[in-house]
Amino acid sequence: MLEAILLVGGQGTRLRPLTIATPKPMLPVAGFPCTEHQIARAREAGVSRIVLGTSYRAEVFEDYFGHGQEVGVELVYAVENEPLGTGGAIRNAAQHLTCGPNDPVVIFNGDVLTGLDIASLVQQWRDADADVAIYLTRVEDPRAFGLVPTDVNGRVLEFREKPKTAAEIVTDQINAGCYVFKRSIIDEIPADRPVSVERETFPELLLRGAHVIGVVDEGYWLDLGTPLAFAQGSADVVRGIAPSPLLHGNTGENYICDSASVDATAVINGGTYVGENVTIGAGATIEGSVIFAGASIGPGVEITRSIIGADSSVGAGSEIFETVIADRATVGAGNELLAGARVFPDSVIPDGAIRFSSDRS
Repeated sequence: MLEAILLVGGQGTRLRPLTIATPKPMLPVAGFPCTEHQIARAREAGVSRIVLGTSYRAEVFEDYFGHGQEVGVELVYAVENEPLGTGGAIRNAAQHLTCGPNDPVVIFNGDVLTGLDIASLVQQWRDADADVAIYLTRVEDPRAFGLVPTDVNGRVLEFREKPKTAAEIVTDQINAGCYVFKRSIIDEIPADRPVSVERETFPELLLRGAHVIGVVDEGYWLDLGTPLAFAQGSADVVRGIAPSPLLHGNTGENYICDSASVDATAVINGGTYVGENVTIGAGATIEGSVIFAGASIGPGVEITRSIIGADSSVGAGSEIFETVIADRATVGAGNELLAGARVFPDSVIPDGAIRFSSDRS
């Protein structure tokens, strides 16, 4: 039996106000919580038991998933009473593992959307007889990430957290947030205190000569930590760019739930997801966006790369560009919300209250 730990304890502060009431990993991506996409891909790779490391709004996960009866994987829960960091969260979750000391444990973060071949990562860990295998991806600008240079055999040489100068950028390979650990390595992580796996556990493993390999996967990878990235991730799943078993091949320029009411003259494309009981008026144009359940979009509204929360409304002729509108908010007619705007839950913006003359480009 292959076991995994899924870390879903983050508060998602960069995604506020969407995460005020909902943990980031439970926000719907193309109609399903990000966590559910990850569980489905793990199941495809042969994982049959997952420990969810929870903290913020921990009850939301168990209320939704139960013990995995509907998702085909046994689920158990490890709750952090206080934030323990990535390493501490892994150690806390390990108390629920059943595997032996030399068995592999897959560990992945709950806020990353990826096309990683998990089964291949496990096999490469086995073939190398490694202590830890780290999933790496390449990015054009690695300054916001942890760099992981490797030698010609894939052995990790060092860890560099978020380089500040050009001289520190020694590779375009970054830690992509999925690992395979030998169970005994997890048990060595200090318990009951915060531990950073990136800044403490991994460097210490290298210092003592542990066998840590990096596996570069050229497939899809996206950190869903910001509203723009979240909208992009959902659109990529809808369009089939980011693979997910949950859509069963039903990909295209939009995904519109059956209960939604969409006027025939509305144009919905770019991977837009339209949730249950949404209404969209005549002449509305929506591109690359997420429209949560129960939202109402008026006639002539233009929405681009934005997130419209559940039971919210956008009045006729408004323009919404790279904006987050949270649940139950009301945006009156004729408003213009541009890049970076965030409307909090239950807020009301009167008709024509916000207009900009600046060029978005």
